[in-house]
Amino acid sequence: MKIARLSDIAGIIGKIAPPGLSESWDNSGLQVGDAGMEVSRIMVALDATQAVVDDALSAGCQLLVTHHPLLFKPQKVISTATTQGRLVHTAIRGGLAIFSMHTNYDIDDGGLNDVLAERLGLPVRSVLQATAGQELVKLVVFVPEGHLDQLRTALFPYAQQLGAYRDCSFAAAGEGTFTPLSGATPFIGAVGEQERVAESRLEVLIDRTAMPRAVKALLSAHPYEEPAFDVYPLLNEGRRLGLGRIGVLPESTTLSAFAARVAQKLGAPALRYVGSPEAVVSKVALCSGSGASVMQAAVRGGADVLVTGDVKYHEARDAEAQGIALIDAGHFATEIIMVDAVADRLARMLSEAGYMGCEIVPCRCETDPFRYC
Repeated sequence: MKIARLSDIAGIIGKIAPPGLSESWDNSGLQVGDAGMEVSRIMVALDATQAVVDDALSAGCQLLVTHHPLLFKPQKVISTATTQGRLVHTAIRGGLAIFSMHTNYDIDDGGLNDVLAERLGLPVRSVLQATAGQELVKLVVFVPEGHLDQLRTALFPYAQQLGAYRDCSFAAAGEGTFTPLSGATPFIGAVGEQERVAESRLEVLIDRTAMPRAVKALLSAHPYEEPAFDVYPLLNEGRRLGLGRIGVLPESTTLSAFAARVAQKLGAPALRYVGSPEAVVSKVALCSGSGASVMQAAVRGGADVLVTGDVKYHEARDAEAQGIALIDAGHFATEIIMVDAVADRLARMLSEAGYMGCEIVPCRCETDPFRYC
């Protein structure tokens, strides 16, 4: 059984929510903590509030994984005079690291918007608003016999998922030659003597934004002093990535009936909607959290309704004018569903990676800050 360190967990989280997908204004990733610290218990929560941090410490966790970042903007001071400062001090004193997966988790395949679509029974047809076209590269490295699996293990956290398949690679046998020069400390062979070595050519498809981290992992895992590797740009089109999702319901329904279904599926005590209760709903757009900004994309996509949260008055009026219905299920209700989804996925991936002793604890103390009468 392998001991998990925070850096190992971060690499696995990076497969659930690739860092390169984060919006430019976002601050996803490690908020507080030592990358080298050992982790045996992880709590997953929506927000790093005082109650959640206290709960994580009481549960004996060394890592708190949240959706919303604790720190959004650069801090001039980390003082207990501020709410954020107190949380940072509490976490550090308790040995608790905090890691967020925010817009990168919203955007990626299998992320929060796909979780929301699945919860609502909506078969997804496409991304609602594209934020980037994924650029792919092929990383090729040559490794001596006996070390192929070691390199695969190092690179798989950065390997591109192909449809429903992950940990994809290709290897072919060959022969490498080299002559170590004066000053070299070769892993195989002797200075001044040409060496012929049975090697494998390992190929892995990688998102271009992950390349620096993948190369760093390659250099750390490779036995050679000067490993040979190539990076090839590709014309292959990667995934279309972006915010929100759009799809068609298996059966049409009315807006009022669909709104009631959304409330029931999300456990929302109340919600608001804009549009005629009897309007027919078939094509549905959705965006978790505050998603009114993607309303124009929903209109262009021919959606009958947009499901989101945090809708403002003038946004509701705009929706009326453009003939699209809105369902405001609330920020909390459309995002708290990430807790169980991330906890389950992270537990499975940690187990598959050999970190059997790392326990995942879904946070159960969070409640919607709004009350309804």
